[in-house]
Amino acid sequence: MVQTLDGRSFSLADCRVAVVVAEYNPHITESLSRAALETLLAGGVASDHIVVVKVPGAWELPQAAQPLAASGQLAAIICLGAVIKGETTHDQHLNRAISMRLCEMSSQYDLPIAMGVLMCNDVEQALQRSGGVMGNKGEEAAAAALQMIRNQMAIRAWARSQSAFGLGS
Repeated sequence: MVQTLDGRSFSLADCRVAVVVAEYNPHITESLSRAALETLLAGGVASDHIVVVKVPGAWELPQAAQPLAASGQLAAIICLGAVIKGETTHDQHLNRAISMRLCEMSSQYDLPIAMGVLMCNDVEQALQRSGGVMGNKGEEAAAAALQMIRNQMAIRAWARSQSAFGLGS
């Protein structure tokens, strides 16, 4: 029989989540942050279990996420920012470095790290993705983090049950 592990029955009341927010482009990142926080609260994370860390820009997101991940105190980290293309290719280098470092950390610490970093060609695209017609990527990142927390809870519970029956290694 196929088993589906989705973790929907797990409570998130005791989970601690960090939201790391870049302050650069505040008219965009504040909207991302607000939506992420609303999503976490609606998803069952207690307000006193959410920590918000503000950093100067998107480049600093991994630097703040690193000690948070290493602390072992969090169920997930959500990184929010906006990198908007300018006249040079700096955005490509920033986006690649930020993405790779957050992905590496997620694997290294076995921790969901949701990336809600907008990578847009212009301000209008960023506005549309931070509460406009394209939705809010802060909300989407928080929803992904909640799902991954529950999935990890379900996987760990499943692994314990397999060990309890002598089925694990």
